[in-house]
Amino acid sequence: MGRITASRKMLAKDPVHGSLLASKFINCLMHDGKKSVAQGVFYGALDIVKEKVPGEEPIEVFTRAVENVKPSIEVRSKRVGGAAYQVPMQVNRNRQQSLAIRWILQSVREKKGRATHEKLAEEIVAAFNREGAAITKRENVHRMADANKAFAHFAW
Repeated sequence: MGRITASRKMLAKDPVHGSLLASKFINCLMHDGKKSVAQGVFYGALDIVKEKVPGEEPIEVFTRAVENVKPSIEVRSKRVGGAAYQVPMQVNRNRQQSLAIRWILQSVREKKGRATHEKLAEEIVAAFNREGAAITKRENVHRMADANKAFAHFAW
């Protein structure tokens, strides 16, 4: 089903804040193996976050932003007797983190016209305040799960 990679075991903490989450995020942000560029973008975004949210440690703001975006429940397709049902299911911790990171990056990449570190900083602050595109995505997923609660008995 899901492919297992060594990335979780191999993951080194990020050099500036010593955070595994930041390291994972930088790896997901990275394009064409250019890690130094991804790190530059991420730390640039944290510098902007520092200005926008005074009195808070930027890495803490980032961590809480990711926490806020994590979905607790999602819908999965399940075939039962020739019909496909959208069945609400709990999301495990690793997948919660992966989805949160994916949604934040997706919303950053959808915005156009400014430097990536500015867009990322904006999205982190928005997620920290429980607003923005990534939070909207999470709300939609939760709403879908809620709407399909009737099929919860298919979850096994």
